[in-house]
Amino acid sequence: MDAERQRFLARHPRSCALAQQAAGHFLFGVPLHWMRDWPTPATLFVRAARGAELTCADGHVLADFCLGDTGAMFGHSPPAVAQALAEQAARGLTSMLPDERAAEVGALLAQRFGLPCWQLAMTASDANRFVLRWARAATGRPQVLVFDGCYHGAVDDTLVDRDPATGATLRRPSVLGAVHDHPAFTRVAPFNDLAALERALVDRQVAALLAEPALTNFGLVPPQDGFWAEAQALCRRHGTLLVLDETHTLSSGVGGWARTHGVTPDVWVAGKAVAGGVPCAVYGFTEEVAQRLRAVKEAAPEGHSGIGTTLTANALALAALHAALTHLHTEATYAAMQQAADALQAGLEAALRRRGRPWTVTRLGARMELQFMPTTPRNADDVRRHLQPRLEQSLHLFMLNRGVLLTPFHGMLLCSPATSAAHVERLLQAFDDWLAALV
Repeated sequence: MDAERQRFLARHPRSCALAQQAAGHFLFGVPLHWMRDWPTPATLFVRAARGAELTCADGHVLADFCLGDTGAMFGHSPPAVAQALAEQAARGLTSMLPDERAAEVGALLAQRFGLPCWQLAMTASDANRFVLRWARAATGRPQVLVFDGCYHGAVDDTLVDRDPATGATLRRPSVLGAVHDHPAFTRVAPFNDLAALERALVDRQVAALLAEPALTNFGLVPPQDGFWAEAQALCRRHGTLLVLDETHTLSSGVGGWARTHGVTPDVWVAGKAVAGGVPCAVYGFTEEVAQRLRAVKEAAPEGHSGIGTTLTANALALAALHAALTHLHTEATYAAMQQAADALQAGLEAALRRRGRPWTVTRLGARMELQFMPTTPRNADDVRRHLQPRLEQSLHLFMLNRGVLLTPFHGMLLCSPATSAAHVERLLQAFDDWLAALV
């Protein structure tokens, strides 16, 4: 690690200088403190990003397998989206009125993702907040349920932990400024555990189960065969709305994991990449749920519902969403992503066998995870037992110094339609060099 830190500093004098300058005006030297959550001795600053490549401030071109932590899943600045943004910028950015393409966008959302009714938000965090508010209002129930190890953005209700000894919901120590008693209104169950799920639902106090189809931000934990069919049946039996957050699982196929696997949730959420990386999120729902939402809104007094923000569904975001739904959410796009992911997975697994490392590559569509464990995890506790943060940091810094960008926080790799065989080969060569360098 010491050698790799020195190598980074020698290769990135411009980024180091920019980091010093930015420290005078930005908290932690960056406009969002997450941008320091990389294992680099100084922040890497970006000059440009196009397709599956990122150019840093020092002019080094990196093969990007982070892709904005999924925000740029379709590649950086997809041409169709970039053109739509340029054209719309000349016509207007926001008016708090629907753009004339809104009806067409609604029809495209229904066609792509299989639910008839939609609303927009700026981010998936916003969408999830709004959905939980709608669910509580429509059901009259106070509780929400999430899975241990879930990720649903900056939604306070979901930023809680599970006590492994008692199953009780705990405050998460890392969350800043929490004053409301979210553990009193959020239940946490282990993923892939149907018995625990039913215990959480049986008193009929849970308004919604908010879940990813697979855990994606705590390692990659896929659902076991038949899990979601049984989980949805339990939700229906106990009157709980099933909300699937596909912000990180859109890479599963056209329409996301749910459409690909024939699951129709009550509510479906996606953000980040859904509009090609432009700030935009969507949430869709069945006609039965739509009727319930209309009823609770019409029965409420006039005034702010606590749902929505001024820039939501602005004309610029709608233009990007229209372009993305038309040109990016297609079979051809996903075929290219899957082809690159096939080659990447095969190469990673071959390298692990060749070097005798008993580790696992877990795959979900064009997304995969290198996990320092012998088998695919079943739940978050499996991941916790095998965490090796120093090893992850070593991998990330070593790869970055050799022109390959991985996702910070964990070992996720994502292929875009712009990811080429050369990008995959560059990653595999650097990965093999890292394995050889390990003592």
